Amino acid sequence: MKLLLIEDHKDIAGVIFDFFEIKGYTLDYANNGLHGYELASSNYYDLIILDVMLPRMDGFTVCQKLREQGVDTPILMLTARDTREDTLEGFAQGADDYLVKPFDLEILEARIKSLTRRRIGNTATKTLNFGELTLDLNTHIVSRNDCQFSLNPTLFTILKLMMVRAPNVVAKDELISALWGDDEPEGNVLRSHIYQLRSQIDKPFKHAYINTVPKVGYQLIDKG
Repeated sequence: MKLLLIEDHKDIAGVIFDFFEIKGYTLDYANNGLHGYELASSNYYDLIILDVMLPRMDGFTVCQKLREQGVDTPILMLTARDTREDTLEGFAQGADDYLVKPFDLEILEARIKSLTRRRIGNTATKTLNFGELTLDLNTHIVSRNDCQFSLNPTLFTILKLMMVRAPNVVAKDELISALWGDDEPEGNVLRSHIYQLRSQIDKPFKHAYINTVPKVGYQLIDKG
């Protein structure tokens, strides 16, 4: 099971990481709301653990923005404030469950298992569509007309983020953050990955979907 933890308190994040990694879970981590939002919108996760009080973008806003763009990943919100208003606000923005700090890690795991069980079967046909492009979020296969292309994790992340935002421009910095966080590799690696993606979904066809916006980023453009 792959989880995304968005939590700015390093000690709490460390405890959660240790507990779940020992049990065989895979975790990605963001220590602020903006980075967490970028990861959640461009990668597949079985569940998101989302703190409410976060720098750069609070948890309520992260949850709201993800739901507005169609991300249906289960979201379990964490908060240090045990108030009726916070709980109602979390559910109003699209959260699936709510847990008050401090919490028992085994209770957290039980909540996660319960939420992911509910999701089974609901994502079997989960796809993104833009023009002739269809991206299967479960198999990482993109289809164009009668052709199918299997994407590696990097190309999948790039295309998913561009399809979610299409036809708007996705900034280079946002793609880099979604792919590598703060550990961007040396050289113009992103450009090489864009070339690989173009070779798969554009090169065999007359219309090129991927458009470069100089000094800004990339976007998908439909015919006409």
